[in-house]
Amino acid sequence: MQRFRFAFRLIVVLSFVVGHAQAAAQGVASVAPIPAKLDDSTFWRLVTEFSEPGGFFRSDNFVSNETTFQYVIPGLQRRTKPGGVYFGVGPEQNFTYIVALQPKIAFIFDIRRQNMLTHLMYKAVFEQATDRADFLARLFSRARPVNLDTASTVDALFLAYSFAPPDSAAFRKNLASIKDRLTKTHGFRLGDEDLRTIEYVYTAFYMGGPDLTYNFTQGGGFRGGRMPSYADVMTAADEAGQKRSYLATEAHFRALRRLETDNAIVPLVGDFAGPHAIRTVGKYVRDHGATVTAFYTSNVEQYLFQSDEDWRRFFSNVATLPVDSSSMFIRAVFNGMGMLRYPAAVGPRSETLVAPIADQVKAFTAGTLASYYDVIQTSKP
Repeated sequence: MQRFRFAFRLIVVLSFVVGHAQAAAQGVASVAPIPAKLDDSTFWRLVTEFSEPGGFFRSDNFVSNETTFQYVIPGLQRRTKPGGVYFGVGPEQNFTYIVALQPKIAFIFDIRRQNMLTHLMYKAVFEQATDRADFLARLFSRARPVNLDTASTVDALFLAYSFAPPDSAAFRKNLASIKDRLTKTHGFRLGDEDLRTIEYVYTAFYMGGPDLTYNFTQGGGFRGGRMPSYADVMTAADEAGQKRSYLATEAHFRALRRLETDNAIVPLVGDFAGPHAIRTVGKYVRDHGATVTAFYTSNVEQYLFQSDEDWRRFFSNVATLPVDSSSMFIRAVFNGMGMLRYPAAVGPRSETLVAPIADQVKAFTAGTLASYYDVIQTSKP
């Protein structure tokens, strides 16, 4: 009888263990990976449900004002893994990082709703463009110069467009096409104010053309300062002289266009210190068994550290993200706070630094990362 009871108990225990293991295995198997392509309704649901109420920033930020953002790309490509999830902020510099790091999906956070709408404008232009030359014709509302093709260098492209005058008829046609693409083809529910904002942004691209800068003003050209133009940013190179912008090659452009047409670049309205956007996207990434590959923060942390609470909220948000030892912060540092590690001949307005996300979160949790200086000094070029 005792042997029977022991055998019975053993069978029960083994059944429990096997059943638990099977359930766990089924649970792992049931985690659906991030889809290679999102349908329009899913894309718009992510944009609306993951976003937060819009906030204020003092600049339109039409174009990046960072001059050495490509320098860190070779190291990032060695360190990070393709096929992950990219987080970023701001306008077009994200496209260059996305092309270089090859994520499966990208989420762009910005406190300004205007930035989200700017990315939707880009999305429509990408989807309708046939190649880089056509993309620039549509982006700036200029007639396509002759003798440009898919083999043209990025320098040749922007040199040709520097002589192309703005075309008001093309502007009106392109703007209508952008709005129709977003609202009719995709069915995105954009209100009148959103459409007016898209028109405001697109007007800046039309008026500024390849000379458009970060602080371009539609009423009077440029406001002081030493800002790179759109052409400067796109024709820039890394420290070794290799051009890596999203328009540097036709292959770069096609890779980015594919992600846009697959709805895999998702722009959100989100405060880095907010309670919803970063955490909600982090849960989405975790629920799909994925990892955040890189988080490009520009110099947003500089502003977060002006409040004793905001920077803590930001790092608390980041602490919830699924990362591994290869996941990296990418940040811009202005005014020599990075100790000007780049060659003096470069004359940068900014320096781009990187740091392992997990290491900095660990330092934050331990209390050894407590200032913007700590953030910078634990980052490297």
